Amino acid sequence: MTYDSTLKYLVEQYPQAFTRWLFNQELAEDIEILNTELSTEPIRADALFFVRVADAILHLEFQTLPQSEPPLPLRMLDYWVRLYRQYRCDIEQVIIFLKPTRLAGVFVNQFTERNLSFRYRVIRIWECDPQPLLTTPGLLPLAVLAQAEVPETLLSQVAARIDMIEDRQQQRNLSACVQLLAGVKFDEQLIQAYFREDMMQESVVYQRIIRQGLEQGLERGLERGLEQGLEQGKRNELNLIKRLLNRRLGEINPQLQNQIEKLSFEQLEDLGEALLDFETEVDLTNWLNQLTDK
Repeated sequence: MTYDSTLKYLVEQYPQAFTRWLFNQELAEDIEILNTELSTEPIRADALFFVRVADAILHLEFQTLPQSEPPLPLRMLDYWVRLYRQYRCDIEQVIIFLKPTRLAGVFVNQFTERNLSFRYRVIRIWECDPQPLLTTPGLLPLAVLAQAEVPETLLSQVAARIDMIEDRQQQRNLSACVQLLAGVKFDEQLIQAYFREDMMQESVVYQRIIRQGLEQGLERGLERGLEQGLEQGKRNELNLIKRLLNRRLGEINPQLQNQIEKLSFEQLEDLGEALLDFETEVDLTNWLNQLTDK
């Protein structure tokens, strides 16, 4: 889910970057983002762009691995039929696979049955030249997954390009996207060596993912009853707070962990904001002590 949220943010914020990469320069100026829910029985695509100049639709699907139900070729055909029925124009469909694999599904680019042959494009990002991706800020999060003889060198190049972005909010948001997508390929410690954790925490992408996680926990819980939903939301928040504290302060001692687990949902939310200023475990201890003194 984290990858979906990150990629949807990127294509919503940088549609020109994706259309220029996948079409060409002159076709990418006038773009309208379409509703990704397709009738008649609603299904939702990852990203849809309507390119007015070319009178065409660019339909993107991002996949970590090719497993899918229904199978991806049938899904792509279903998307095409629904899109064509609604818009009656040229449709360019592209699946971008993110995680290196030799599974047969990542090499399939067609759906074939008797009297029917249907094709779409497949991009295995680990086979792509990173240079076109490195030159466009909105594609930097994908560049980190591109082809590289020494993957760590590519990671450092992306980090350097992020550092060169002058707009601080754009820098934070793209840094967060890079860190989240880099998890497909790199371990967490290596990512931390090149990117600052606080930049991810301050980004709108990261905040959106947290909100979606809490909302999904609450929504699932509402199906089983309001009380269970609130408990699920609290567990999600607690797990996130523990992860952030461990990354920021190192391993937290068991006594402090027990105190944190007893906090209410509202107190956990307050801790999520306060920990951005923590530098040592003493700061966490003092914050928890303030709660008991009230």
